Amino acid sequence: MSHQAVIAATGLYTPPQAVSNEELVETFNAFAERFNAANAEAIAAGEVQAQTPSSAEFIVKASGIRSRHVVDKAGIVDPEIMRPIIPERPNEQISVMAEMAVDAARQAIARWGKPASRIDAVLCAASNMQRAYPAMSIEVQEALGIGGFAFDMNVACSSATFGIKTAADFIAAGSARAVLMVNPEICSGHLNFRDRDSHFIFGDVATAVIVERAEDATGGWDILGTRLKTVFSNNIRNNFGFLNRAAPEGVGKPDKLFVQEGRKVFREVVPMVSEMILDHAGELGLQPAALKRLWLHQANINMNEMIGRKVLGREPTPEENVIILDEYANTSSAGSIIAFHSHSDDMAAGDLGLICSFGAGYSAGTVFVRKRG
Repeated sequence: MSHQAVIAATGLYTPPQAVSNEELVETFNAFAERFNAANAEAIAAGEVQAQTPSSAEFIVKASGIRSRHVVDKAGIVDPEIMRPIIPERPNEQISVMAEMAVDAARQAIARWGKPASRIDAVLCAASNMQRAYPAMSIEVQEALGIGGFAFDMNVACSSATFGIKTAADFIAAGSARAVLMVNPEICSGHLNFRDRDSHFIFGDVATAVIVERAEDATGGWDILGTRLKTVFSNNIRNNFGFLNRAAPEGVGKPDKLFVQEGRKVFREVVPMVSEMILDHAGELGLQPAALKRLWLHQANINMNEMIGRKVLGREPTPEENVIILDEYANTSSAGSIIAFHSHSDDMAAGDLGLICSFGAGYSAGTVFVRKRG
């Protein structure tokens, strides 16, 4: 017997510290000025490329981002450091990513209105895990007093939709009655703040989603269909990993942090995702024009606006195509869930919506939902 799955509740943890575009630009330009001065002769000889100053206007035009929340601001805005300062914790203390995930999960559980003991599985789906093992999900499971099983999964920015589908499949198969899926993202930790083209992209956050059987749910959102897609590409990449220490060149190369070919990503991902959404909607017998809201991955406002136009066949209103980039920036897997969590309570029973994520891999996931009565 197959069971219908429902998104029953969501949670959101937002770090208290925020960094504006202006603050990031001031830091980057101070670094750039010193770099150019220290390498003046090499730059003049054409041996080294000069650093071009950044600007808040450039960031907004390129991305739609105006600010971002971070777990540590002091290190990021210090031109001598330009990275978050996150001290290691003893093994006996909860890790920082698990702590963020637990906060978001507790909010989701409170909105759900049922005890955590009713949850049978925990999935931690994120773009980077703090360590290889023990799994972050098992640490979250222990902190919340949940039984059953837990595991981590990583499909970069698409991790949340892949996680929702995995949870829905567990529900359908009878493996679990309720599943908690968390997305802790400390994206500032893998961002190169000395790269003008990407120093502004990411922010930090954690989200949580509870998926349960429809017969057990009160309210929430029916999951009408889920679809996943992957196509290999090197255009978004992070080469940091445990084998770096074995490489003769060590761990200091720039590609051990986030790198991307932004124009290629835009050109290739937008049509791939748009076609996937339209094809999936057709398979489910849904008219795209009937979608009341799109909760897309929050990577770039230009990508989101173009996908919105292709899907709806017209210019979407701000209420239809939710954008939270201006405050949160790109939070990888958590972006579409932030949008859903923050802009879904006003919808009426029967309203249709789409949670969609896309990113490195390439990877993409679509989750069509309908508000329950």
